[in-house]
Amino acid sequence: MEQRTNHMEYLPDMEQIDPTIKNQVIEARNNYNADEYTEADVKIALSHETKTPRDFGALLSPAALPFLEEIARQAKIETRKHFGNSVNMFTPLYISNYCENYCIYCGFNCHNKIHRAKLNAEEIEKEMQAIAKTGLQEILILTGESKKMSDVKYIGEACKIARKYFKVVGLEVYPMNSDEYKYIHECGADYVTVFQETYDSDKYETLHLAGHKRVFPYRLETQERALMGGMRGVGFAALLGLADFRKDAFATGMHAYLIQRKYPHAEIAFSCPRLRPIINNDKINPKDVHEPQLLQVICAYRLFMPFASITISTRECQRFRDNVVQIAATKISAGVDVGIGGHGDNDKKGDEQFEISDGRNVKQVYDALVENGLQPVMSDYIYV
Repeated sequence: MEQRTNHMEYLPDMEQIDPTIKNQVIEARNNYNADEYTEADVKIALSHETKTPRDFGALLSPAALPFLEEIARQAKIETRKHFGNSVNMFTPLYISNYCENYCIYCGFNCHNKIHRAKLNAEEIEKEMQAIAKTGLQEILILTGESKKMSDVKYIGEACKIARKYFKVVGLEVYPMNSDEYKYIHECGADYVTVFQETYDSDKYETLHLAGHKRVFPYRLETQERALMGGMRGVGFAALLGLADFRKDAFATGMHAYLIQRKYPHAEIAFSCPRLRPIINNDKINPKDVHEPQLLQVICAYRLFMPFASITISTRECQRFRDNVVQIAATKISAGVDVGIGGHGDNDKKGDEQFEISDGRNVKQVYDALVENGLQPVMSDYIYV
């Protein structure tokens, strides 16, 4: 069997930064015990105008589930206070699905026998033209995590093309060093989202068997490196269902909270993905994270970080997504295709990362938002 790298040791090409936030996040996660909270703690949390980390912990606890309606009501008030009725719309564009990581729960993992593909500049442009025609003004560019097949320059070129068609360009690609983020930002990227997957380092080691992604601390520090490189915003997420979801949600919230305190100008965003079946493995599911628990996590994020953007993914069904944008989520994807290519008249070139649950196009999602009294927003950013 191959000798595995130590998942806590940086590889030679990985930038090491001040570990303070990383250490605080891991400590917060390890010390969090969801079962120690009582009904009284939840009531105290709900009574506070500004929620403390301890309040956040209470709102994520099993003791808070009976208060879910009250929590959702408060979350809705906070959402309207800071965001009005607006909900941002965007779509992800996968430009490559080559991956060097062996993550046992992901369809792109390097050992999964799927059809691999990578779009060239001309194909990226065609995809982006087709997406822009739908009226969307924000795009999220994704690749599998392979620096060899999708190098920094390739991603930078995709950002330059995106800048011609979109007002906001997000990235969900492999973690980079701060100088690489600086370059990508200069090419047109505004924000970076990284899923930590799980903040439980022992569990993380058993899920990520090979590749750069195996190195836990480097991934955890990605958001800070992105901000050091000049990015405007950073997104945080744990893949709920991989490990103890309450501990992971608590760590995700604390990570965002600590980054916000150190970088007050940073725009903070949360994603709340649950596990989904993948090609060649339909047995993957989010165990104990059912819709009430997912709603609990989303509302707890909203109450703890009222200004944060919260994205609801097409991993969830139409009914749940339409519901949660009325309560706490402020960003929704539409016209989603998680394969490579396939927008407009373009042929699909590569296989999907996971199965989606809500296949509505941009107009259908737009109309549903309007029907629910919400204001779909294609772009909330103006370059002067």
